[in-house]
Amino acid sequence: MLGTVLALTACAGTTSGGGGDDATKRVAFLAAASQNGYNQAVYDGIQHKIEELGNVEATILDGEFDGQVQFNQLQDVAASGRYDGIIIVPNDSVSIAAAVQSARDAGIPVVAVVVPIGPDLATLEPQVPGVVATVGSPLAEGARGQAERVAEFCANRDPCKVVILIGLLSAPYDNLRHQAYRDVLDRHGNIEVVATLEGSYDRDRSLQATQDALQAHPDVDAILSNADQQTFGAQLALEQAGIDPSSVYLTGAGGAREAVKAVRDGIWASDYLNFPTTQGEHALEQLVNAMSGRPVTPVIDSDELAPIGPFVTKAELDADPGFTGQWSG
Repeated sequence: MLGTVLALTACAGTTSGGGGDDATKRVAFLAAASQNGYNQAVYDGIQHKIEELGNVEATILDGEFDGQVQFNQLQDVAASGRYDGIIIVPNDSVSIAAAVQSARDAGIPVVAVVVPIGPDLATLEPQVPGVVATVGSPLAEGARGQAERVAEFCANRDPCKVVILIGLLSAPYDNLRHQAYRDVLDRHGNIEVVATLEGSYDRDRSLQATQDALQAHPDVDAILSNADQQTFGAQLALEQAGIDPSSVYLTGAGGAREAVKAVRDGIWASDYLNFPTTQGEHALEQLVNAMSGRPVTPVIDSDELAPIGPFVTKAELDADPGFTGQWSG
């Protein structure tokens, strides 16, 4: 069974499979988790590009935020004979590389979105045979950019107490982000990291973790989070503790519409914007190029495609009142 098929999008074209620009090309989108708002926005981008291109149909599969589930899905998709191309938001960017071989053996090109596939998470360059392109943001650069802005906020505070709210320390990509955070913050003697919490990309878990941290450190100055969902949990914890969230430097990452509004309203200090719909559009474009034998752009840094930011404060958003974000988290 090909995992959990959550939705099907089909566009113009009646011929199934295979070669030629007139044949309908069938794409499997292996979402990290299909119910996740960010992954849904990537899929929206795929659908937008399908409407433009025609002759493509796409199926979304639910990776359930489980690396083994997604590994099995990739092997099943490659063996099924039903698909001509694959787009993946990897759950485990390292282990999934072994399953890419099955797609390569079947002649099915793969495009990675958000994070690269392979052992080196510091590069967006495809590093596994069969992966033709990566569409995402440089993980370490984005994390360093967030941490540098926290350090600027802390410049006149001694000590400046910081809570790090990371997704999953067991995930290689979050380990890379966490190390980038510490590389920046540890260079400043006035900054004290008082807690490192796992938010699991979940508002409720982040709320509980931040509540526990605030019991020991109610005088926290900044909360540095790699995901908007987590920052919302931290905001709720501050409010429930009777702390004005705007008095704490709150920052997230993702560019969710709710996060953009929180920065615009002065509740959060900043956000690192991501553009999942744009990522989905470019991922499908490069995959169709590969399936059609046309030139492929192997690296697309979505930060460079940003219409604003990617790091934004209230002042920058006020200068662009029409920007709302590309997804809801």
